[in-house]
Amino acid sequence: MTRSAFAMLGLIVLGLAAAGALREYGPPRVIQDESPRPVPNLEFVDGAGALRSLAEFRGRVVLLNVWATWCPPCRREMPSLDRLQQALGGPDFEVVALSIDRGGVTVVKRFAEALELRSLRVYVDPSAETIARLGAPGIPVTLLVDRRGRELWRVTGPARWDAPEMIDRIRDYLSPRAES
Repeated sequence: MTRSAFAMLGLIVLGLAAAGALREYGPPRVIQDESPRPVPNLEFVDGAGALRSLAEFRGRVVLLNVWATWCPPCRREMPSLDRLQQALGGPDFEVVALSIDRGGVTVVKRFAEALELRSLRVYVDPSAETIARLGAPGIPVTLLVDRRGRELWRVTGPARWDAPEMIDRIRDYLSPRAES
């Protein structure tokens, strides 16, 4: 095969990969345990550089999304997480989008500004210990955490978080009858 044929083949492969990356993701892979289990008390910093912990969110339902700016599927789902926070965020619910970027708060803030994310707060674990502590195979990984800090279910891979069926599913956990 000639050099130009290899180059053409390379362009075709890149084109197919790009087309696949632009395709809408299929239904999310939801993993639900029989009974809720405690989520480790993760520590991270907020957009001001202050030390925070997951325990501070007790009393609220939390959608904990672990992601990074260099992860293409993570980048794709961030706008839908922002819209979910805008739709449901408040005293009973918060999306905690926890970046594992080593570049820290500055990198994540720049990313949020570029994507015009308005509702999500900046949270960063530059040590990336969160992944191991959650037993996650990779990113993105998202956990729905109840008011007592227990994992109700998790999604591995990207999802469309502002889809009506996803909003309804999360809203079910916000009702008083969901407490058990």
